[in-house]
Amino acid sequence: GIYKMAAATKILNFQKNIVCQTGKHTASVIFLHGSGDTGEGVCSWIQDLIGNGLVFPHIRMVYPTAPLRPYTPMMGQESTVWFDRYRISADVPDHMESVDYMCDQLNRLVEDEVKSGIPKERIILGGFSMGGAMAMHLAYRHHPTVAGVAALSAFVNNDSVVYKAVREAKGPLPELFLCQGGKDPLVLPEWVKQTHRTMDSLGVPCRFHFFPKMYHEMCVPELELLKIWILEKL
Repeated sequence: GIYKMAAATKILNFQKNIVCQTGKHTASVIFLHGSGDTGEGVCSWIQDLIGNGLVFPHIRMVYPTAPLRPYTPMMGQESTVWFDRYRISADVPDHMESVDYMCDQLNRLVEDEVKSGIPKERIILGGFSMGGAMAMHLAYRHHPTVAGVAALSAFVNNDSVVYKAVREAKGPLPELFLCQGGKDPLVLPEWVKQTHRTMDSLGVPCRFHFFPKMYHEMCVPELELLKIWILEKL
């Protein structure tokens, strides 16, 4: 109870790792790391793979860090996670309290970009693993006019409120760029394929790239495709 009340009143100031555009700022990508990582960590990982591949003349890349919170799949130990999960599985309900709390917090990051002069139509929300799931919640439930959503090695639960929001959407929805590795032991390929099938059947435009030999990680060809897609959208 005490933790819950503290969470409700505390406004987060995210630590952010920002990779600035090299020219005039006209678009932004907010990219959310996987569980236990940091904004700095995922930014370095991308740089290790493709150097300055995700540095753009006009696009600011924002890599926030999730706050520490108790994480049930790690026996309640604290970790930098965007939300809690009852289990790492697609057949459990969304952990609504933690998901909605983080949506409220991340909405402010989106608003920061808007306040700096970037319309939502010039913003992409994305992430790796849990960060990709968070990006889907954030975009399809709260910011359906963003330019696109990138979910790398990420899924949403089978009965997710994300699907409910998509079903009830009034206008066109942002394209979903999904990637998955065939040898991923943590996020099972079937969960991502199911997310793709469901979003596709609900009318969300999707691009799905499958890498048969990839584990729970990112790879160079995937990031090259992501870069092309970002430049197409922004």
